[in-house]
Amino acid sequence: MKTTATLLFSSLLLAGPALAADYQVDPAHTSVVFEVGHLEVSTLVGRFNEFEGDYHFDGDNPTAARARLTIQAESIDTNHEDRDKHLRSPDFFDVRQYPTLSFESTGYEGDKDGGTLAGNLTVHGVTKPVAFDVRFIGEGADPWGGYRNGFNAEAQIKRSDFGMSYGLPGVGDEVVIKLFIEGIRQ
Repeated sequence: MKTTATLLFSSLLLAGPALAADYQVDPAHTSVVFEVGHLEVSTLVGRFNEFEGDYHFDGDNPTAARARLTIQAESIDTNHEDRDKHLRSPDFFDVRQYPTLSFESTGYEGDKDGGTLAGNLTVHGVTKPVAFDVRFIGEGADPWGGYRNGFNAEAQIKRSDFGMSYGLPGVGDEVVIKLFIEGIRQ
């Protein structure tokens, strides 16, 4: 019994919190979602299905955090084929000319549990500063011998700031971006 307890404790220490580590975004357990108003009577929710990213997390030195995310614009999905086709057109994302959206952090203020991640967001070929409110969700060993952690993040932008003003005001200018990130320690 003592040997089993010792082995369990040792394995927990080895798989314990990643105080400073690099993580790869797990696309199977991550969501990139947006919300935008429609005709001032409802909120349209959409998502992007194809993306990749990585980040650095240091629980002892949270200000060392950094993150990158690249999203394939063509993967936009609002659960309506005709609308998605229109969103891919030059009226909105113009995916042929601007195939990706990207975010690269420039700094973090806060502690391990949450704060503000500032960075540059590029949409429709335009790069603007944006700040995400970040909340740490948790961390731990996974069933496959790896180690994961997760965060939720939210920011609000104006799509017109990124050169996408088609349909204003019927399609809202304010867009809320929500990220539900799960990463695998590398």
